[in-house]
Amino acid sequence: MTVAAISWSAANARRMERQFLRNPAKPGEAGPGEVVDAMLAAQAQVLSAAELSVGLRMDGATRQDVRDALWGEEPSLVKTYGPRGTIHFLPVSELPMWTGALSAIPGGPSPFKAGERLTPSQTDEIVAAIGEALDGARLTIDELSEEVVARTGPWAGDLVLPAFQGMWPRWRSVMHVAGHRGVLCFAPNRGRKVTYTRPSAAGSEEPPQPLSAERATGRLVRRFLYAYGPATPAQFAKWAAAPPGWATEVFASLSAADEIETVEMTTETETGTGPRPETKTKTRADGASSAWVVADDTEFPEEPVRGVHLLPYFDAYVIASHPRARLFPGRAYERALAGGQAGNFPVLLVDGVVAGVWHQRRSGRRLTVTVEPLEPLAAGRRAELEGQVERVGEVLEGQPELVVGPVTVGAHA
Repeated sequence: MTVAAISWSAANARRMERQFLRNPAKPGEAGPGEVVDAMLAAQAQVLSAAELSVGLRMDGATRQDVRDALWGEEPSLVKTYGPRGTIHFLPVSELPMWTGALSAIPGGPSPFKAGERLTPSQTDEIVAAIGEALDGARLTIDELSEEVVARTGPWAGDLVLPAFQGMWPRWRSVMHVAGHRGVLCFAPNRGRKVTYTRPSAAGSEEPPQPLSAERATGRLVRRFLYAYGPATPAQFAKWAAAPPGWATEVFASLSAADEIETVEMTTETETGTGPRPETKTKTRADGASSAWVVADDTEFPEEPVRGVHLLPYFDAYVIASHPRARLFPGRAYERALAGGQAGNFPVLLVDGVVAGVWHQRRSGRRLTVTVEPLEPLAAGRRAELEGQVERVGEVLEGQPELVVGPVTVGAHA
């Protein structure tokens, strides 16, 4: 249906539909590369969580399917530094957009002290050295460090960066920049050691050629709005860790070119409690607000989301969807967010909104999945939850056991 004023429920239903949460992709419909492309990107600092994020969106898929898409003979995914400078899976087919856009997003103030920072020319020198060292090679961090220092100078190897158990060399402060510029990505582990290589473009052994900054950022905004719109420049800026003013300028440019348009979002207020409170839609005079969609992309599902879902740490849906207060209603806002930040807890969704948290602990093939609903689940909901736990076990190739009770571990445990 095409609507003049869009409710949050309709927007939410479309988001879940477009990224294969409402209906997982059937075999042959979409592989891991296409699924991650629909999500826009999959945060992968916890590898098992990223495998689960992708696998749950594909009917019958397992973590091995995701690994094959990363490390197989014809990879459709690459693991590298993505939005917010965080490790992500990105679709190989969209690397020109990602490398062009991520390189164009203005950075914030340096977190390092004056004596630890690199000048722009030093950054360029190190990134070039990383690209040369990784061309056709797979190197551990120590091997890469030796190559970078040999190509630049001892200054790049100065141990000035505070690390977990010691100090890191200066050059490592721009590893994410190398990822953003398309000269570094993760390769398969060598035993227990992480290795790095240089990414290749889809269907080629050559590195991806970035799109121009204007084309890449415009495409990224349109892709974000298609997946998570209606959305505002501030919401895009938060997702991309970009300056809000810069995001506003990009949106204005796309609007002037008739590539995006505004729609009215109705304001819904809760009139009940529980995981799916009843809502009352306010009129425009009561506070409907404007948000952006891709031009002419104004069709939304008529039916709201129904059903139970389990989403892992840092799932793209909870990180990118706004407003937070609607996705995390009532008690969920305190229980399932970490200081307002989404993704630090795996979440239970009931009818498209966060209704609890969960945690899984593995011992061999045994998976104990503890789910903490914020409201009691009816028998039908419990049966759906059991089905979701079975699916988690299938994706992670384990034997699952459901425990309904308090989750005692903290955020990002």
